[in-house]
Amino acid sequence: MVTKDFWVLLAMVIYFVAMLTIGFIYSKRSNSSTRQYFAGGRGVGPWLTALSAEASDMSGWLLMGLPGVAYFTGAADPLWTALGLALGTYLNWKLVARRLRRYSVVAGDAITIPDFFSKRFHDKRNIVSTIAALIILVFFCVYVGSCFVTVGKLFSTLFGWDYHLTMVIGAAIVFAYTVIGGYLSVVVTDFIQGLLMFFALAVVFIGSVASVGGVDNTVAFLKGIPGFLDGTQMATPILNDAGEQIIKAGQAMFGAPTEYGVITMISMLAWGLGYFGMPQVLVRFLSIRSSEEIKKSRIIATTWCVVSLACGVCIGLVGRAMMPTQFVTQSAAENIFIVVSQALLPSFMCGIVVSGIFAASMSSSSSYLIIGASAVGENIFRGLLYRKATDRQVMMVARITLLVMFIFGIVVAFDQNSSIFQVVSYAWAGLGASFGPLMLCSLYWRRTNKFGAIAGMLSGTATVLIWHNFIKPLGGVFAIYELLPAFIISLLFIVVVSLLTPAPDAEVLHEFDHYLDDPDDRKVDDDLVAAEIASGEKRAKI
Repeated sequence: MVTKDFWVLLAMVIYFVAMLTIGFIYSKRSNSSTRQYFAGGRGVGPWLTALSAEASDMSGWLLMGLPGVAYFTGAADPLWTALGLALGTYLNWKLVARRLRRYSVVAGDAITIPDFFSKRFHDKRNIVSTIAALIILVFFCVYVGSCFVTVGKLFSTLFGWDYHLTMVIGAAIVFAYTVIGGYLSVVVTDFIQGLLMFFALAVVFIGSVASVGGVDNTVAFLKGIPGFLDGTQMATPILNDAGEQIIKAGQAMFGAPTEYGVITMISMLAWGLGYFGMPQVLVRFLSIRSSEEIKKSRIIATTWCVVSLACGVCIGLVGRAMMPTQFVTQSAAENIFIVVSQALLPSFMCGIVVSGIFAASMSSSSSYLIIGASAVGENIFRGLLYRKATDRQVMMVARITLLVMFIFGIVVAFDQNSSIFQVVSYAWAGLGASFGPLMLCSLYWRRTNKFGAIAGMLSGTATVLIWHNFIKPLGGVFAIYELLPAFIISLLFIVVVSLLTPAPDAEVLHEFDHYLDDPDDRKVDDDLVAAEIASGEKRAKI
């Protein structure tokens, strides 16, 4: 007799093979140049751009971290976080996408975010891009680790397999198709994975509500838990000395709810500020076919984000009504999506749905790997160390960087009790505070100079590290999410240092004043592609 696990595993294997096949299909085109490998030749359509941006952004955090928080402490934390993310998604597409797409072409055809910052300020010594690349490398290694944690938890929960072994195998699959296929394989697989994540969230949410007797029964049960559905209070599980929730007479024990004050709400809403500095999202703006297609992408991306976040939060809440004593720690509660899927769905369908978790992890970690690799290969190796490097040499360095990040991510993920939510929040704050204020100033304030850019990146990174490790533990008003104070401090440093140092030269100011003039950036890109092809043909003749 064929076991249930066989059908689940078969569905997942089919999915993995499909993703690897895409990597091989796009390998030849992606390896033709660094412009293709790192930015897809700036020829990506609006649907691919939108869904790949959201899939790479949300990662396994959406299907595991967010529902886990909702299951353990109720609606307040995930609700305000989701609101901040939805608002941040819309504003990023509205305020940044079109301007960055056009400015990146005017500023020397920049194909990475560090490259854009360097060319935006005409930093011929590439100090700006080197600092940006190092920041990306540090925080993306942490991000990659969070994705690998998701993979390990998925397989150990589904099949009872060893966490560490399955985490390494899953990480190796991601590494393989990223190395082979480059940016285009990442974008196309992210598009497929974005659709799968959306489908998985919707199916599990609808099924879980139906299994507990509908909305009314679910709400009635959850209202019995103090503060669980209250956006201004947070439920407080009663924990034993081991940090596990106490279960008595088949019921999970909760104490009096804690107040969820205005400071905490602002703190969670501040998650949305991170979008302005997320390289895995911003690089999608660089690669879209034309800035005129960004409006369509914005509608698609915002709709996907709102619906997916709402389903993620609701799955965690309904999961508590469905399985009230199943998980006794927040780390364990991050498996609620998997366990509910197993309980509700036929085996093969369960395999397809839980592939959404692996899809989320694959889409995000592959994006982090390719962006980290591009930062080192393009911005540090060719930009700083060896300016005469060929495309082949840059891609070799990039692939070595991929390997280093892959190994470091495995080290970060080796602790299976790591909370995905907490790991992601730390990396999100670091990237958002380091690059978010600088991106906004680069696009909207002509007086910004390279000295302000350097000061903003370094102060943002330093504030996140200091606040998270030394100030936040003090509690009270200092317990605010480190992204908010770090974002404000970084912005202040950019403004003050820029005003105290010499103004940008006339050429930089002229570029800023006119980067929005030409509405047909697609024509500009066609000229660049033609030049690139002609250059390649010339080298071939030589």
